[in-house]
Amino acid sequence: MKKWFYKHKIKLSIATIILLWYALCLPEKLFDVPYSTVITSSNGRLLDAHIASDDQWRFPAVDSIPFKYEQCLLQYEDASFYSHPGFNPVSIIKAIKDNINAGEVVRGGSTITQQVIRLSRKRDRTYLEKFIELIWATRLEVRHSKKEILELYASHAPYGGNVVGLDMASWRYFGRQPHELSWAESATLAVLPNAPGLIYPGKRENQLKRKRDVLLLKLKEEGIINAMDYELAISESVPTRDFRVPQLAPHLLHRANKEYGTQKIRTTIDYELQNTVSRIVKNHHNILKQNGINNLAMLVLDVRNQSVSAYIGNAPTTKEHQRDVDIITAPRSTGSVLKPFLYAAMLDQGELLPHSLVKDIPTSINGYNTENFDKSYSGALPASQALARSLNVPAVRMLRDYTVPRFYQKLQDLKQSHINRGSGTYGLSLIIGGGESSLWDMCHAYLAIASSLQDYTSTSSEYDQNLMHHLSYVDDGLRFRESVTEKGNITNHNNEVENNRLPRHTRSMQLSTTPVLYGAGSIYHTFEAMATVNRPEGEEIWHFFNPNQQIAWKTGTSWGNRDAWAIGVTTKYVIGVWTGNADGEGRAEMTGIKSAAPVLFDLFNRLPDTGWFAPPYDDMIETDICSKSGFLATPDCTSEKQWIPATGERYASCPYHKIIQTDLSGNYRVNADCESISNITASAVFQLPPVMAWYYNRKNPDYESLPPYREDCKPSDQETMRFIKPKHGTTITNTIDVYGNANQTVIELAHMTPDSKVYWYLDSTFITSTTNFHEIAINATPGSHVITATDENGYDVRMVLEFR
Repeated sequence: MKKWFYKHKIKLSIATIILLWYALCLPEKLFDVPYSTVITSSNGRLLDAHIASDDQWRFPAVDSIPFKYEQCLLQYEDASFYSHPGFNPVSIIKAIKDNINAGEVVRGGSTITQQVIRLSRKRDRTYLEKFIELIWATRLEVRHSKKEILELYASHAPYGGNVVGLDMASWRYFGRQPHELSWAESATLAVLPNAPGLIYPGKRENQLKRKRDVLLLKLKEEGIINAMDYELAISESVPTRDFRVPQLAPHLLHRANKEYGTQKIRTTIDYELQNTVSRIVKNHHNILKQNGINNLAMLVLDVRNQSVSAYIGNAPTTKEHQRDVDIITAPRSTGSVLKPFLYAAMLDQGELLPHSLVKDIPTSINGYNTENFDKSYSGALPASQALARSLNVPAVRMLRDYTVPRFYQKLQDLKQSHINRGSGTYGLSLIIGGGESSLWDMCHAYLAIASSLQDYTSTSSEYDQNLMHHLSYVDDGLRFRESVTEKGNITNHNNEVENNRLPRHTRSMQLSTTPVLYGAGSIYHTFEAMATVNRPEGEEIWHFFNPNQQIAWKTGTSWGNRDAWAIGVTTKYVIGVWTGNADGEGRAEMTGIKSAAPVLFDLFNRLPDTGWFAPPYDDMIETDICSKSGFLATPDCTSEKQWIPATGERYASCPYHKIIQTDLSGNYRVNADCESISNITASAVFQLPPVMAWYYNRKNPDYESLPPYREDCKPSDQETMRFIKPKHGTTITNTIDVYGNANQTVIELAHMTPDSKVYWYLDSTFITSTTNFHEIAINATPGSHVITATDENGYDVRMVLEFR
């Protein structure tokens, strides 16, 4: 053997080199070409696509070949494809004979495998190149299966113009997916790559039809299609025009391309719903742009499937108005849309009851002043109404009680990624638009609590695990339709786990470490408050509202009317809308209720009623609640049974009902020091503190003030009057209006007996008198001034104001 190897060493060396070359001749990556980024709907319909960087419409490689197209391709190009080793000697000999006889190349004789090699090499067609193709083709047959070779061909064959690949050709010429094509359409695409430059659809229809019909006849003769299928197929016309690539989700496409690169992505988008939302956005944009509102975004999330159903990142506006900006991911001032999360948090901690009275009075907290949008006050109102009416003052006071750091941490748990500068940076303004969030983050926060409640009421036994899953899902990753494995990885359409290309939410998902943020009872009462339709500021949009469908919805308007929000929740969907200008320019008439809510309701009105959330009785208790104050009832209250969150049993008892003693007429208050016991009547009354009572009485005329003390029964420590605003020691800057006149300073006072007459003095100078509503407006020279108010019984109050 040694002698034999030595004798033939040169031949063996050459053979070894040839074998090594053969083994390594085929590039590891056969097609080094750029691809388009493609996104499809949940049922595979094309939503949008980017052209490849070489200006070719080349969709990513197909992963399966439709039966009809495969049969057409094999009969037209390579009938013995499944039996040859990469080349067909008989076809090659016939091609050489025909070419010699014709004196030119009239027949190729290449197999599909050889054509794949030619498509990848892109060289001139010479006999040397043919030989290289033959060698490479045999190597390709060793490395790949026949199905994979067909997929390579279908993915890279030219179909005329800048159309490459079966997927793109199917969309361009027929407007649908390859597996939906008829026999005639499949045959058309099978013959196109043979001469794409000569028979481009729309130019030589008759020549294209003849080639197609010849192939269809062969299919009939081979018994692949029957006579009826053949007659129907040849009766179809060939394509005469192009179908444009849909542009239903350009911003989602850009986001997918940025996060996942050039690939075909099957999203969870509902194709029909995306179409509907796109039309709604276009219609409302045409209305809003007349008022200088140029941008609009809309996001629809499916509560049950935890997925994105529709994604419109911006209105079809102009480049000048930044149409390419994806508003859904852009941070914008939140306005009032965070208020439901504070309400739910306080309910969850037993620091509030659904309808307990909260203060709505002029408020200044450590120098921070706030007022309601309509600049009016209610004195006191149920917390649920304060949320439904989106009042700023109660929300700020509630946040002060709950504390900013605790609420800031709650928002971090809800994955509000743009609220990230520490609680001290935001202060109390956080609840009324002092922070920023994106429509993506905000809708996913609402999705988290909606799905938590949905799961609790549907399968209470699995509540903890499902709730943690849904809360952990709230982040900034795209959600695909493929299933999630037990390890938290997502599988692609080839059922292969791609650990390095996962959406961020699946890479970080750890179900066991996600905290439960809200109890189901708290969420339910929050949605009940948001679903209240008795909202005085919303009268102008009721023609959009469907009273037969219950929707929990919240609007928000940022400072300066720069951002208008509307978010709605049902058992099926979370829908978010943002309107405004991408450059931050405000519009005086732009509010959440006027600009964003009509868009929200326009979509809800087109969706079927999916019912309302079932009450989570296992997370609530039924107890006696004071019908007037909404607090836990005391023996002095008129009470009613209500279901409240289970944690509400530790909330305070009613502080506003107390026992008073009057004479037998009931007109005067008395006590045992000035009246005999037999002439005293005790009764429980509802009484608010003076400032709250003063504003409350304006909105509630049936509110009864306490009867006055009889002259001989007046206590020495009673507070009869109090200044409401401004406060003692306030510094006031004198200003002038546009006409040069000095603006007046308004002073308000609350009196225990509103119909008492009050006399007003500036320093020692009498100004005026008031009855019932004690409010005056004054002008004062710069310096310190004493304001005095004296009632007809001689009681007085004073305060010092500094004017500049």
